[in-house]
Amino acid sequence: MRVVVSGGGTGGHIYPALSLIKEIKKKHEGAEILYIGTSRGLEAEIVPRENIPFETIHISGFKRKLSIENIKTITRFLTGTKRAKKLIQNFKPDVVIGTGGYVCGPVVYAAAKLNIPTVIHEQNSVPGLTNKFLSKYVDRIAVCFEEAKQFFPKEKVVFTGNPRASDVLNIDREAGRASLSLDTTKKTVLIVGGSRGARPINDAFLSVIGEWSKKNYQVVYVTGSVHYDAVMEKVNEVEQSRNVIIKPFIHNMPDVLGAIDLIVARAGATTLAEITALGLPSILIPSPYVTNNHQEKNANALKVNGAAIVRKELEMSGETLLKDIDHVFSVKGKWDEMNRASLELGVPHAARNVYQVLIDVSR
Repeated sequence: MRVVVSGGGTGGHIYPALSLIKEIKKKHEGAEILYIGTSRGLEAEIVPRENIPFETIHISGFKRKLSIENIKTITRFLTGTKRAKKLIQNFKPDVVIGTGGYVCGPVVYAAAKLNIPTVIHEQNSVPGLTNKFLSKYVDRIAVCFEEAKQFFPKEKVVFTGNPRASDVLNIDREAGRASLSLDTTKKTVLIVGGSRGARPINDAFLSVIGEWSKKNYQVVYVTGSVHYDAVMEKVNEVEQSRNVIIKPFIHNMPDVLGAIDLIVARAGATTLAEITALGLPSILIPSPYVTNNHQEKNANALKVNGAAIVRKELEMSGETLLKDIDHVFSVKGKWDEMNRASLELGVPHAARNVYQVLIDVSR
């Protein structure tokens, strides 16, 4: 089996692609993969590190307002499509899949024009411009939220979930607990604002730093590498609670997710795929700085099903954070109710589902 994979810009587009590639290789030992990205995106660092053949094209995204940059983008799209066609013709794939980001535009479009089976994977509840454009040309559209179906031709859409969810199936809970020296007699809440952290979450956490020691649960707080020193400076001004473990970054996140009872986080699609696969209750603080405000819409998909409490960034405070965590842990039956709702939304075999879509369209 020969597959071209394209996706870039952020980890939310790249990591699902890597999870899918892992599934393809598990099913087809001799599978050959070509990943097409950009030289400036995060994929240029991550993909080669995984020993996956990697090629680049030059492309930029469209501005939502009229701009001279959009004229340049059209030129780059045409040039990128030409190079993508050449790469695809040389590789001769059975199928091409785009997992998001503007790099997918010329790659998937080129494949469609070459009459090669094509698939796009939409991780969010509201699609971006690239996938809306590509939906006219591809054979199948794999989605992770039921809410996304309305934006695409219904005859092309299939619900698969996010392949990243499959990565938590083989977690080692004990390794997760040991890596943080967790007290196994206490419930654990993980507070994390993403790999680079989130200042409003940091501020809320720090504003009640003296309160955590009074709680009967423990807190793992991930500051993000950018904010770690500033957070620790504030923490060291007061007596640090034994209930609090502070880290700049967690490298074994799937194992740690398996070791906790509640997560406070942003509402990126990858995060939601992982926590619902595990059935984790969550308190979600969507980032307001993303296209189409899609994180809030992602989060609300969990909220309406009872799997999450959602707080807008503007309403987040230390007092609110404490109140919400206490509510989940102390109200009788609340944690169990959220756990069941989260599990119902989870798609732990999503990588297998997307793989099956590739097989179906390539026949």
